[in-house]
Amino acid sequence: MTMKLPLRALLACWVVFFATVAHAQLSIEITGASATRFPLAIPVLENENRLPDSVTDVIRADLERSGLFGLVDTGLQTYPESQIPDLPALRKRGADAVLTGTVVSLTDGRFSVRVRLFDTIRRIELGALSLHMSAKQNRVTGHRIADFVYEKLTGQPGYFSTRIAYVVVKGARHELQIADADGMNPQPALISREPIISPSWSPDGKRLAYVSFEKKKPIIYIHDLPTGQRQQVAAFLGSNSAPAWAPDGKRLAVVLTKDGPSQMYIINADGSGLKRISFSESIDTEPAWSHDGRWIYFTSDRGGSPQIYRVAADGGDAERVTFEGSYNVTPRPSPDGRSLAYVTRREGRFQVALLDLSSRRSVILTSEPGVESPSFSPNGRMILYASGSASRGVLSAVSTDGRVRQRLTSQAAEIREPAWGPIPRQ
Repeated sequence: MTMKLPLRALLACWVVFFATVAHAQLSIEITGASATRFPLAIPVLENENRLPDSVTDVIRADLERSGLFGLVDTGLQTYPESQIPDLPALRKRGADAVLTGTVVSLTDGRFSVRVRLFDTIRRIELGALSLHMSAKQNRVTGHRIADFVYEKLTGQPGYFSTRIAYVVVKGARHELQIADADGMNPQPALISREPIISPSWSPDGKRLAYVSFEKKKPIIYIHDLPTGQRQQVAAFLGSNSAPAWAPDGKRLAVVLTKDGPSQMYIINADGSGLKRISFSESIDTEPAWSHDGRWIYFTSDRGGSPQIYRVAADGGDAERVTFEGSYNVTPRPSPDGRSLAYVTRREGRFQVALLDLSSRRSVILTSEPGVESPSFSPNGRMILYASGSASRGVLSAVSTDGRVRQRLTSQAAEIREPAWGPIPRQ
């Protein structure tokens, strides 16, 4: 939850951004790309016509959407996985790499999809992958193959198989939705007549912590996605807010007002073992764990204006992190621990900034109005965020170098509070 009012007023009001609920899929528009795209050939998989829906289309869309790859047209020709393609000829057509592949029907009604990736410049094979799928798993399979190609060519894990959570609202109806990283296949995890805010993914991607007002006050829940079961984790006197999972998946940092002004606590995922870790007379809120679990970054107005601090996870003295600008909130450490995304106010506009934690240098990554709720992709390359006015918002994403930009929109929905889930464990 991004703070755009004075910090105390914001915490007292619990500002909720209103939106339009819809089950429609989000559409992605690429608004910026890397200056130099890697030229890649992805021919149609051999025998793909045996499938009801294309896997190749999913692979192509994922990689092109990343902004890092340019697709080289190979026409209708297929390149079987069992053969080494004519790499010099593909190189002459402009491809630096090519993905070959074949779909094989299995006796149990499923299919085997086998792919190989080749470097046309060095004329070597970069890797191979074989996956089994049902007839309806074209998207899951395509995402996993795109992840394989992305990792082989960039050295970073792909993020196409991940999911995002976000909140949409229409009138008195609020939905916590989960969709694929490309905005497809949205599914409601919770529908309520009261606000839902601050979704936070567990490290294993199987649970969501969030705040619900369904009992007329903010209460923190943990929602088990495979079973749909929920449990209250924090329902203390006053406000219970801002849940953030520890890297071990066993604890959460939360913000409570049961002892006075908003302060940070650590609580076990089953609601036991509550421990207070901040002891200021100011508002301490929006906790976020460092990748190694050693630190908790948070927002506080203890210095007179909202700034970002950090404190050891077992408590102690807080250390100020941001110094540039008079308003810096919503810290989100990168997965590798090297940088920190946050929301800053510059020249009256709220923007996503990225701070290098070693050099202490920051850069502004966004330009549109009303930016809030930054969330890193699990490989650390992209940052998802919400933007727009109080009456209309969209989700957007920007690469950490600022070159690749995407916008996720829905004609029928106002969308806010995005959270990017982890890489699924196979």
